[in-house]
Amino acid sequence: MIEKGCRFWHNNFVANRQYAQGGDVTIQRLSKALVVSLIAAGAVLASAATLYDESANAWQLIAAALAEASRSNRNVVLDFGANWCYDCHVLEAQMEKPDLAPLIKRNFVVVKIDVGRFNKNLDLARKYHVPLHYGIPALAVLNPHGRLLYAQDHGQFEDARHLAAPAFKEFFEKWKPRP
Repeated sequence: MIEKGCRFWHNNFVANRQYAQGGDVTIQRLSKALVVSLIAAGAVLASAATLYDESANAWQLIAAALAEASRSNRNVVLDFGANWCYDCHVLEAQMEKPDLAPLIKRNFVVVKIDVGRFNKNLDLARKYHVPLHYGIPALAVLNPHGRLLYAQDHGQFEDARHLAAPAFKEFFEKWKPRP
């Protein structure tokens, strides 16, 4: 969305610059439009920048998720990441897609665990055998009773931007609870 907006304003800028050689009214309009588009782009980025609650107690989030998972017979996905991480946003966008979101909602309780600048919740990553040195996002899957079913071991999602959409669905299909 932002890329399309940037391309739109760039194209208008080039066209208006060529047209504006006859006067500066067009440049003034373009300047105002550019300021408005930058403010809008900033608002989009600001709203998208808070996937992970940086002040949350991750231990409490996991305890609450396990209680919910136990009641609803769903597995728990621990999503280790950070708000600054582009691939974490890519993973989130994939998880919200219409063909994947219902599968996740029906089968998983997702816990987003902020790792800061790799200086937070490292004890949890170790506990669940998630090697953060391969990058983030990093996922682990627990059963409803807290037993570790899966921990990524080679940074499988750290390059989420280059994963094909079916890879995400395959992962969640593989780790959903079995009857």
